[in-house]
Amino acid sequence: MPTAKITSKGKITIPAVVRAALGVKSGDRVRFVEVEQGRFELVASTHSVTALKGMVRKPALPVTVESMNQAIAKQGTKACPSY
Repeated sequence: MPTAKITSKGKITIPAVVRAALGVKSGDRVRFVEVEQGRFELVASTHSVTALKGMVRKPALPVTVESMNQAIAKQGTKACPSY
């Protein structure tokens, strides 16, 4: 099991086998996600948000503000029937 030592400045070196498994390299970012109190997972954040461009197509017809408001109102009454 790979281990790392924390320096006096709070820094660690991620062991090479862990970096390889995560697919991260120098300059990449990682996130620390708390999965339960006192327990964290290290998650690679290697993709830019710009990589998502083009994943969702534009609607065939433009959507008006009025139609969005109607859809919100319709769903809102389903979620909160007392309104």
